[in-house]
Amino acid sequence: MSAETVESKQQEEMAGEGESDPSATTVGNGHVSNDDSNKAKKNFDEDGARRRINHQRIRDKAQRLKADLIENMSSQLEDLLDGFVSAVEQIEVGDEPGSDHAAAKNHVQESDSRERRKKGDLPDKVFVTRRSVLTELFEISHIQTIYHIFVAILIVFSLNTIVYDVLEKGTFSLNFGMIQWAFGKFPKVMVMWVVMQLSTLLIVYPAFYYWATQRRPGNAGLFDFVWIGLVVVYQLAFLFIPLWYLIEHDLPPASSVIITTEQTRLIMKTHAFIRENTAKVMYKKKDDDRDKDDGSSNGCPDFSKYLYFLFSPTLVYRDNYPRTQTICWRYVVTNFTQVLACLFYTYYIFERFCVPVFQNFNSEHITPKAFLLSVFGCMMPATLVLFIGFFAILHSWLNAFAEMLRFGDRLFYKDWWNSTTFSNYYRTWNVVVHDWLYTYIYKDICKLIGAGNRAGAMACVFLISAVFHEYILTVTFKFFYPVLFIMFAGAGFGFIFLTDKGSNRSWNVFMWVALFIGNGMLMCLYSMEFYARQNCPVSTENFLDYIIPRSWFCDLPASPAS
Repeated sequence: MSAETVESKQQEEMAGEGESDPSATTVGNGHVSNDDSNKAKKNFDEDGARRRINHQRIRDKAQRLKADLIENMSSQLEDLLDGFVSAVEQIEVGDEPGSDHAAAKNHVQESDSRERRKKGDLPDKVFVTRRSVLTELFEISHIQTIYHIFVAILIVFSLNTIVYDVLEKGTFSLNFGMIQWAFGKFPKVMVMWVVMQLSTLLIVYPAFYYWATQRRPGNAGLFDFVWIGLVVVYQLAFLFIPLWYLIEHDLPPASSVIITTEQTRLIMKTHAFIRENTAKVMYKKKDDDRDKDDGSSNGCPDFSKYLYFLFSPTLVYRDNYPRTQTICWRYVVTNFTQVLACLFYTYYIFERFCVPVFQNFNSEHITPKAFLLSVFGCMMPATLVLFIGFFAILHSWLNAFAEMLRFGDRLFYKDWWNSTTFSNYYRTWNVVVHDWLYTYIYKDICKLIGAGNRAGAMACVFLISAVFHEYILTVTFKFFYPVLFIMFAGAGFGFIFLTDKGSNRSWNVFMWVALFIGNGMLMCLYSMEFYARQNCPVSTENFLDYIIPRSWFCDLPASPAS
């Protein structure tokens, strides 16, 4: 046998051995064991898993970045479109661009706002001429039909009351006893309202004017700290004196609402005026005449601007606002008529759906079965009251005053009913209050704690808003029952993160379900406590009686089954 044949057989035997062990890998002149191969495969799988995790993190971050960019671009695009619509409306009424001083001021404000966004600062509120959302929607025949349906329901409620009085009582008398009781002692309400208005006119502006004209230009000094102290004292007095007046004269619920809401509105107006103009005075140099264009030379605006701000439908102070050219008094009368109609609408809802259920409060109302039935029974009436209150105050009342004062920016609310997130709902439900909270609370807190901690600033805004909402209800009902505070500052704040960035339309269903349930619980719990304090005996004569829920500890026996 030749040497070539022997060598060929040896190579075939070596190749056969290699094929018999497929898990072995030839390296050099030897083999890699099965353990080494499994370890290499495990390492490869771990590397692949890490890569997949990193890829998922990158995708999640890209999705968050996309949502943030869309939200910011949407806000900026909305500002640009509002400015464009305002310019078109000014052209339609015959104004040349730049001919109106207020329009020029608004253009400067928009430019300043864009510059601030470029620097990373939070944007300022920009006022432009625009109509309310419902004013535009009512031009659509389908939306007009929905409005007509609500009017028809009001007519049916009225006819129902008339027919009931005629057939059951044999008399025709429109007895609105609940309205008369709720708005009782109205002359005392007007006295307190006049006192509050005069205090803002005769104390706030003269005091600010004196401080602005007497202080020396430069850094803050003793005179400035004394001024700040006096402002705090005035605001505290403005908070406690009307409260004492309400308790002393025992005003009924609706009268108390008028005083407390006006008190809160004037406190917010006063803070806005002082907050905006203090910076102008503090940073004004000795020979600075930049304010002469506004009619003031000391950093203090004219009294006419302050007076207009007190009655204008906004809580954010500006020296000038966009104004309309004419006043349509028919539109004013129509809006005030709608407010009056909404008042009777609310009366019928309480008279038919709330009072009969809770006026004979007894121990049966606090059983789990009765409580659940009451909550679900209150959901529809309470949500109707929500709609009516929104339409009466945020649309009709504010539009009436805006028309009388020729106030151009009438975006008092947005399309909150289309919201898929609770954060968007809170921003669009009441734009007037939201603008004040954003301008004077949220932005200032962000400056103090840093723009990166916006969740903390948002929590402070919710806390302040919940405190004032609960304050109004506590003074109105004359007892402390913080249901709204817990639901607003607790569940309401948590829902912001639960539905954050939700773009699916099904989240709109969730929002409406939450509103129905929340409104039903509010109406049920506050009605139970209100009538419990009328039917249950007083357990204590001291201050604790105002803060201990009487509906929880009512000892009345259950009413006999009917």
